[in-house]
Amino acid sequence: MKKNSPYNLRYFQFSHIKHLTDIAHGIFTRIGGYSDFPYNSLNISFDVGDHPANVQNNIQLIHHVMGFTKYQALKQTHSCKIHVIETTSHDPLIGDALITSQSNILLIIKTADCQPVLLADPVNHQVAAIHSGWRGNVQNIIGKTIAKMIERGSKPQNILAGIGPSLGPCCAEFMHYQQELPEYMWSYAVKPNYFNFWEISKKQLQDKGVLEKNIEMSKMCTKCCNELFYSYRRNKISGRFASVIGIKIK
Repeated sequence: MKKNSPYNLRYFQFSHIKHLTDIAHGIFTRIGGYSDFPYNSLNISFDVGDHPANVQNNIQLIHHVMGFTKYQALKQTHSCKIHVIETTSHDPLIGDALITSQSNILLIIKTADCQPVLLADPVNHQVAAIHSGWRGNVQNIIGKTIAKMIERGSKPQNILAGIGPSLGPCCAEFMHYQQELPEYMWSYAVKPNYFNFWEISKKQLQDKGVLEKNIEMSKMCTKCCNELFYSYRRNKISGRFASVIGIKIK
C-alpha cells in the first residue's frame, strides 16, 4: 500500500488497483477531519455518537479528495446482504457489501477492526466494497460478493482484491472460538485463541477464483495502529474510518 497526504487527510492505496486509470480508491486514516474526541477526527459513522454535522463534513472531505459527487454507504449489520447500486439512495440501505458498474458513485465501507475488502474488475468495469467482520467471514460475504460480480459478467481471474487494515492475528483473540467459528477456521490459529482472519479472507477470495497474484493485504492491525485507525477492541467508544472505491467519470 502507498500513502498519500492531500488536503491534510491521509489515505493508503493498494498498488495493483492504484494503476487503474478509470478506478479510484483509498483507505482513509482517522487523521484530518472535523470530529472531536473520542471520534477524532475523520469519523464517517453517524451511528457512534458523533455530531452529525461533523460526520457529514468528513464525508464531504473524502468526496473532495476522491473527485466524486455521489456516494453510497450502508447501515452495516454483520450480514451477508449485498446491494447492487445503479443510482444512489438517500434511504438507509441495510447490508454489508456494495457493487456498482456506474461511474461517479463512491462506495463507502466503515470499519474499526473489521476487514474492509475492495474489489475491482477493470475488464468488466465493476467495483465492490465489502465490510467483513468475523461474522462476515463465517457467512463468507466475500465469496458471495464475488459470486454476484460473476453473475453480472465478471471473470474471477480479472478481479483485483485488497484487504485493508483490520484486526491482525496479533490481536484477534476469540476465547470461545469453538462456538463462534466453523471448524475449518480453527486451523488459522497462530497461537491459542488467536486467529489470522487476513489469511481466511485470502482463502475465501481464492476459493472463488481470484488469483493469488491479484490479492494484496495491508497487514496493518487496527488495534496496534490506533494512532492511524479506529479500533473498537482498543477503544469501545470509537469512530469508523472509510474505505472507498468507485469508477471515475470518463
